[in-house]
Amino acid sequence: MMADLDITLAPLVPWPLLILAGVIAAILVGIAATRRGRGVWLRAGALGLLIASLVNPSVVRKDTVSQPDVAVVIVDESPSQGLGNRRAQTLAARRHLEDRLGHLDDLEVKVAEVGADPAGAEGTRLFTGLERALTPDVAERLAGVVMITDGQVHDVPDGPLRLPAGAPLHVLLTGDRNERDRRLVVEHAPAYGLIGAPVDVTFRVEDVPAPGEPRSARVRISVDGMEDTVLPVPVGTSVTHAIMIDHAGSTVLELEAEALPGEISPVNNRALVTVHGVRDRLRVLLVSGQPHMGERTWRNLLKSDPAVDLVHFTILRPPEKDDPAPIHELSLIAFPVRELFEEQLDNFDLVVFDRYVVRNVLPWHYLERTVEYVRDGGAILLANGPEFAGFNSLYRTPLGRVMPALPSGRLIEQAYRPRVTGLGRRHPVTAALPGEEVVGDADDHVRRSDRPEWGPWFRIVETEVRGGHVLMEGADQRPLLVVDRVGDGRIAQLLSDHVWLWARGYDGGGPHAELIRRLAHWLMKEPELEEERLTARIEDGRLLVTRRSLGRDPLDLTVTAPDGTEQRLQVVPAGDGVARAEAIAEAFGLYRVSDDRQTVVVAAGPSDPLEFRDLVATSEHLAGSVRSAGGGLVWLEDGLPELRRVSPERTAAGRGWLGFQRTEATVVTGIKTVSLLPPLLALTLALAALAGAWWREGR
Repeated sequence: MMADLDITLAPLVPWPLLILAGVIAAILVGIAATRRGRGVWLRAGALGLLIASLVNPSVVRKDTVSQPDVAVVIVDESPSQGLGNRRAQTLAARRHLEDRLGHLDDLEVKVAEVGADPAGAEGTRLFTGLERALTPDVAERLAGVVMITDGQVHDVPDGPLRLPAGAPLHVLLTGDRNERDRRLVVEHAPAYGLIGAPVDVTFRVEDVPAPGEPRSARVRISVDGMEDTVLPVPVGTSVTHAIMIDHAGSTVLELEAEALPGEISPVNNRALVTVHGVRDRLRVLLVSGQPHMGERTWRNLLKSDPAVDLVHFTILRPPEKDDPAPIHELSLIAFPVRELFEEQLDNFDLVVFDRYVVRNVLPWHYLERTVEYVRDGGAILLANGPEFAGFNSLYRTPLGRVMPALPSGRLIEQAYRPRVTGLGRRHPVTAALPGEEVVGDADDHVRRSDRPEWGPWFRIVETEVRGGHVLMEGADQRPLLVVDRVGDGRIAQLLSDHVWLWARGYDGGGPHAELIRRLAHWLMKEPELEEERLTARIEDGRLLVTRRSLGRDPLDLTVTAPDGTEQRLQVVPAGDGVARAEAIAEAFGLYRVSDDRQTVVVAAGPSDPLEFRDLVATSEHLAGSVRSAGGGLVWLEDGLPELRRVSPERTAAGRGWLGFQRTEATVVTGIKTVSLLPPLLALTLALAALAGAWWREGR
């Protein structure tokens, strides 16, 4: 307990009024003095006493209690601290500090553990943790800060460090001065790449400390976890390697350098790069066999897709038409058959035959060429009308060999509303089309209305299906939309030409744009529309797997973690042919998910995590802050330092010891104020002075 005495002024009225009163009193006294009035000094004394009582000089007594100082210990719990014997060194240093500091007089110990996110993207942020630990109560009593770390800190202040109360910063370094490490650095990797074109990935291998003579390291490169390429790479030299992007969606590249003998850890010898494969432009050839009401619908739908480059021809002048007009006066051009179906056919991703009528415009060998185009990976969409049921049907050409639906020769003309089949509800082309109302439990098996709110059609070609999948039905459950795979390619048949009724909004219309968009992109093998598809992603430390399938039999999934361990997952149906599963995925690296039919890989964590970028223990990052804060830096491999108390003006560190300053902080427990000139006393003295002045003037 201590007491402090201070003299303060506590005016009873505002200072401007006091100053004004003092000026008036001085003027009155001055006038009386110039006239040599008797008793002027007694009057001056009375006025002075009155003004002094208003100023109210007081004696303030403060009762205070001394407070113990605080030593803050910041413990680095980031992943890099788990390498070698750093964790054991950290534990020993922490126990030493808590024990020795706890025995120093008037000193409390506050310990704060600062970690990093598991993926290491943000790195080690000890000064952010220190800022949180320095509450106002701690800051004014701060005797010193100690950081136990390997020195790899990523939020070191740029300028000189100034801690509250002038406290010193001490650092206890874990690890070994002679550590070695190798890391792989990806210098450049594109986020996107064109399908069928190579992308360049530039990387280098670094050794710490740098080798004194040329050295090489083998780097293994895998694509989607399957293809392996081994390259000899000079250490410290940038190398560019071309990777072919052969499919849409994510392509995961894994680069791994061989371990350096005696290195601290191989965790940063590996890097993950994800390149998203995109198509430059989807080239579509639309051949309209004749003008009709729905022709503009097909053209508008395909032209509205920014990813589609459309080439459209309408056959208006068949070869047998006799037109005596000179060629140079005709506004129509001849159909470029040879250019399109011999020279450019392989450059198209999709060929659409819209109500095509066989009129000998396309020679037979070009149609044979079209069949080869499909079998080799191309795509054909047949939008059939009444001509498909007649003698001039495209089915009677070589294309008929790859069609899944055969015309019976009958054309059904009656009102009906298109419906999605049970299989179609699981197929990505027709699953959950707009207008299908959910009538079941969406959390179990989603069932949709058998009568969606779509407008009617009035015509359908009767066919017999010999292959593929029927996704939509028309009148009397006749096939309306049939899709199939032919060799490496795909084909689809829409067996009615009345889709334009939906486009015009007749009787409510229907999802014509979404249906045609999905159908076209399925034919062009977009990964998002594959009917058998396995996908995986990682969010918030969890592996989320989605499996789409036309089958109803549940399949277990096998998940292979980056360390090679496997676990089985049971998928849970979510409706519309989709099933989901999830698992914990906190480890950094490549996860493989397989259902015995498909395998997918997904990368966890950033491609070049900051926490694992440099693993060698170092004093370089913190040396400037320690120096500016007047502290000391000690390698724990040299032994634990002695701890002592020092005065604020003394050096806080020396050989083998660290000091913690005395702040002499106190807390006020009571305040007592005593006025030096009580108003009653001042008034009595002033009246006495005035009485003396009157008496003097009366003599």
